[in-house]
Amino acid sequence: MRHRTIALEAADVHVKTRGGIPSADVRRARHTVAELTRLAHAPVLRATVKLSTGPGLAQERRTAEAVLDVQGRLVRARAGAASTRAAIHLLGDRLRTRLLDVTRQGDSRRGRRQRQRPPARLAGERRVVRTLAAARVLPEEAVADMEELDYDFLLFTEAVTGQAGVVYRTGDGYRLARLTPRPDLPAPAGAAISVSAVPAARLTTDEAIERLELTGFPFVFFADASTGAGCLLYRRYDGDHGLVTSVHDTGRQP
Repeated sequence: MRHRTIALEAADVHVKTRGGIPSADVRRARHTVAELTRLAHAPVLRATVKLSTGPGLAQERRTAEAVLDVQGRLVRARAGAASTRAAIHLLGDRLRTRLLDVTRQGDSRRGRRQRQRPPARLAGERRVVRTLAAARVLPEEAVADMEELDYDFLLFTEAVTGQAGVVYRTGDGYRLARLTPRPDLPAPAGAAISVSAVPAARLTTDEAIERLELTGFPFVFFADASTGAGCLLYRRYDGDHGLVTSVHDTGRQP
């Protein structure tokens, strides 16, 4: 049975800011997101918007991000532009698309995944399915790619450092973890991207699988014990383990 849509008022939309954000843009963001909650297929329990400007030259780049809790299901959208007003406008377009997509396809797609998911296998019977990480990008670009793909985490090769990193969602934004922390680098310019100060553990694949099973975390980010390459291990829908690896830099041209 479909729930009656419960939209939010502008005053119910929580707005967080970073940098010099005009109050008029805060009001514009509240009204834009509140109006879009009317498109939700179920009650919207909470809506949060983050408006940010980056340091230095990135002041010219403004970002707007929204997270809606639609009856327990999170719907996210993010946009960047030269002005906060333009970023909010783009955010509205993307959030509208995401809400309509969730209404049309989300629940049925989730139901199909649940019906098609095979019975859990014993740990010894699971395969490790390997894929390669994304190409060199900036952390904020990796976040945008993650959102576009509708992933909760993404392994990538960082453009500035050349080392593997992972971006993932947190309760109030995104987090970046690097193989080796780089406190000398400026914080990412993207909206609400915090940076982990903890280096990645050096593990074998079997050790990473054991850690994944023991902790119950959605993924384990680690450095391969043999090569030092960045790796991300996670559980796949088919019961196997997925292992995403970065291309280890040996100093040779591909």
